[in-house]
Amino acid sequence: MPVFDAHFHVIDPRFPLIANQGYLPEPFTVEDYRARFHADGGAVVSASFQGYDQTYLLDALARLGNGFVGVAQVPPDISDDEILELAAAGVRAFRVNLHRGADASRIEERAQRLHALAGWHLEVYADVRTLPPLDVPVLVLDHLGLGGLSELLGHVERGAYVKASGFARVEHDVPTALKAIAAANPAALLFGTDLPGTRAPRPFAPRDLELVRECAGERALHENAAALYLRRP
Repeated sequence: MPVFDAHFHVIDPRFPLIANQGYLPEPFTVEDYRARFHADGGAVVSASFQGYDQTYLLDALARLGNGFVGVAQVPPDISDDEILELAAAGVRAFRVNLHRGADASRIEERAQRLHALAGWHLEVYADVRTLPPLDVPVLVLDHLGLGGLSELLGHVERGAYVKASGFARVEHDVPTALKAIAAANPAALLFGTDLPGTRAPRPFAPRDLELVRECAGERALHENAAALYLRRP
């Protein structure tokens, strides 16, 4: 059965890292990822401690090869040429990490611009209880939105996708949340390992994948994410 890992991190000490809230992670290279999990494709997601550095991301995508894409953190004033270069290298989305203090100013304007320019969607790491409805072309919410199932389902009903990842980070009863999201929209859930699980109470375990399969079906393990990330603008 194919699996698309819609959320994992690569932490390569050859490239710049920035302490976020005093935290710097241990290395987790492409080789480390491959040793921990086999995926047929996936999305390398930029984390708070990587700032706006793209060098690690471009290197990781080149090493991972076909089927893998990037989710970048980019400054609000990034140029069109820079966006198109990243898109050509396999970046398919941009991330705003509100949970770790990212700048949310003009987020809807940025999402509209980058979608029109390169087909990128917006990914947000935030507690959905504090996240208002966003007027953006495509929204993806990290880690089951952290908490607030009714608020999360409201975003799903408005068309948002949800990462089925980081289960130790969330306040939900995870099976209940997975079943409710799948019932609201079978295409909404995107499985992710969240490896290496920086700052999480526990990292990904194989039972997490099985739980997603049991609660949301096999489409949440590959089909949904592949349709979102591998389509060309």
